[in-house]
Amino acid sequence: MSKSDKTTSSEEEEVVLLQVDTGDIIKLKQILDETVANTFLCENTLEGHDPRAKNIGLTEDHKLNNIKLLLMITACLFACGAQFSPVPFPESRPILGFCCAIYFMLSGVLQFIQTFIDKDCILLTKAIKDGETSGDNLKKNPNLTKYGLRIRSIFPKFSEFYTVRIEYQGMEDSPFVKHTWSVGQFFDKEGMFDEYGLQYEVEALYRRFESGKFDKEDDGKAKKD
Repeated sequence: MSKSDKTTSSEEEEVVLLQVDTGDIIKLKQILDETVANTFLCENTLEGHDPRAKNIGLTEDHKLNNIKLLLMITACLFACGAQFSPVPFPESRPILGFCCAIYFMLSGVLQFIQTFIDKDCILLTKAIKDGETSGDNLKKNPNLTKYGLRIRSIFPKFSEFYTVRIEYQGMEDSPFVKHTWSVGQFFDKEGMFDEYGLQYEVEALYRRFESGKFDKEDDGKAKKD
């Protein structure tokens, strides 16, 4: 081996693959969801050893997360008020009842958000700015600068198929694209995860959405690999 080859080899960084227990469905979905979300975010730009590894470069919208965080903090404050009330019992019963009622009410609101608003959503992004996509894409898909994106994932129990759906956040009857992959496409028999492979597929799905090549509900099941 020549000196230049040794130098090149030493400069190359080894790609470290994540090993996952594919029998743990909850952990498996968590890894897949995190990888999909990271593909969209500008703060997670990949320096990439693999030429397939790309990053879309959007900005996460934290508004709903901040609302949930505020509700949780408020609920905890009322719980602390009930626990550490300086008024002795039984005189403190009205205070305890009020604090407990507020705590359970806020917990119910959080559960409502989780069940009926979040649903299967794993990421919300802000609308892109002018200049962050081509003019041709804006002609075909002008809503890119008006609405953020809602990224959803579906991974049914006892199923090998993982689906990602991209749609607009806050738009009624939003156009969408979706695709379904077998998780075996990204894991080998030892559970080594091809993170870049999934990111490449998700990036391609986003480019289809960006160019206005939407799917239709009437098309039936999502495309599968």
